Amino acid sequence: MRVLVAGGAGYIGSHTCKMLAAAGHTPVVFDNLHTGHEWAAKWGPFEQGDINDPQALGAGLARHRPDAVINFAALAYVGESNREPTRYYRTNVGGLLTLIEAMRAHGVGKIVFSSSCATYGVPAALPIVESLRQDPINPYGRSKLMGEQVLRDACAAHGLGAVALRYFNAAGADAGGEAGEEHEPETHLIPLVLQAAHGERPHIAVFGADYDTPDGTCIRDYVHVTDLANAHVAALSACREGSFAAYNLGAGHGASINEVIARARAITQRRIAVKAEPRRPGDPPVLVADPALAQSALDWKPEHSDLDTMIETAWRWMTEHRARAMRKAA
Repeated sequence: MRVLVAGGAGYIGSHTCKMLAAAGHTPVVFDNLHTGHEWAAKWGPFEQGDINDPQALGAGLARHRPDAVINFAALAYVGESNREPTRYYRTNVGGLLTLIEAMRAHGVGKIVFSSSCATYGVPAALPIVESLRQDPINPYGRSKLMGEQVLRDACAAHGLGAVALRYFNAAGADAGGEAGEEHEPETHLIPLVLQAAHGERPHIAVFGADYDTPDGTCIRDYVHVTDLANAHVAALSACREGSFAAYNLGAGHGASINEVIARARAITQRRIAVKAEPRRPGDPPVLVADPALAQSALDWKPEHSDLDTMIETAWRWMTEHRARAMRKAA
């Protein structure tokens, strides 16, 4: 299968391209490189273009004639979405509309959509199941929920086959060292903690230590990026004409912020300073997925999502990637 991967030069997109190639597919990366990296597009052809540009999308689809699309192309910073909501809706919703129209024009009938647990907002029950009410609390989450609704309607009206994958906290890096997390700015906990261990930042901020959790810090469900990538490959086979389906992708268990910091100290053997900060508005004490539906429907298991593996692979990627960059600069 030939698969157009919009946003394929980004963190999860690049890992998915590697897994697609390993499964015998040909990934075609379509990315504007706003947050992605050209060095990460190395498992198939690369097309530089923006998802909001119908001409560039049409040209890429005409040139490569894919059998399916995986869409990672989106803006994904919650705080920024509060400051620039219209930009988020234009990219995350408007870009998806442009992509669907281009797919219809070129006869592409399958799409796997990068959604988010942010569509649930503050959950009414735990663990989070797909049938739980979706009530996002920021423009980023609302844009992802709108994207899901767009796909539901396109499936019903046009016979599209779509699967939405609601990620929890992506973490870790490719075990072979060929891809990893490189964001600017970085907002994810594990790389922030590791940057503090590496001496790139003076401390890690912990927002709130008085939550109703065993150690007072927030608990989150971390899932290895390779497991996420494998779920996207499996989801391609689950796309059914005229049908929309959504699945949670998580490990099914959580780790607290203090647990992550403690394991990072043990694994890196480095000092990691902590600075206590007040709670952030809208941070739920616990977010943990029930991934049973994805495990059943996609025949998928989070095989690499133990905390130590995620931290170890992320640390190896960070140190080796930094060393390569220094050698190249020299």
